[in-house]
Amino acid sequence: MNAVERLFTPDVKAYAKGYFAYLHQVLDGIDPGEIEGFVRILLDARERGAAVFFIGNGGSAATASHFANDLAIGTRTLAKPFRVLSLTDNHSVMTAIANDFGYEKVFSQQLQVLGKPGDVLVAISASGNSPNLLEAVAYAKSAGIRTVGITAFDGGKLKQAADCGIHVPTGLREYGPAEDAHMVLDHLIHGYLTAAIARD
Repeated sequence: MNAVERLFTPDVKAYAKGYFAYLHQVLDGIDPGEIEGFVRILLDARERGAAVFFIGNGGSAATASHFANDLAIGTRTLAKPFRVLSLTDNHSVMTAIANDFGYEKVFSQQLQVLGKPGDVLVAISASGNSPNLLEAVAYAKSAGIRTVGITAFDGGKLKQAADCGIHVPTGLREYGPAEDAHMVLDHLIHGYLTAAIARD
């Protein structure tokens, strides 16, 4: 039984308070230095005109789309906006690759077409063990694309495979707090970047 399961009580208000308290604990466990490192990578990519690709499965696919939206569309009025794309969003491309070559190829094959040396790949996964993410990271590293893993649970294989990343310390199978925290990171990072760029 993980921490979220142990929180259960028939009292909805008590459960909500317990969940919020646990989420606060999870957020406090994130290393701010890892956030700073990711922000520096994004700013460097913007400065160089490099592309940033986001990938993920399930709830993490939604987070990848949200990250891409906030960074690309949220900075579109700047003189130098971020060049960001979520590789989860073209259903025709994803299903064609999955059908013809296997689901583990859905991101790596897109990178083969779109990615260039110096670009950045951000893989989002609570477990860190999704084969299609790990294959994309392996391809990216072979192609000179910098890799970032945003993980939870124990980080899985992704935490070790990526060049760097942000780890959200949760128990195994605690998808709710893990994905909540990943979205907080999205809004935190977007808020910081837009304010910092506007100040410059």
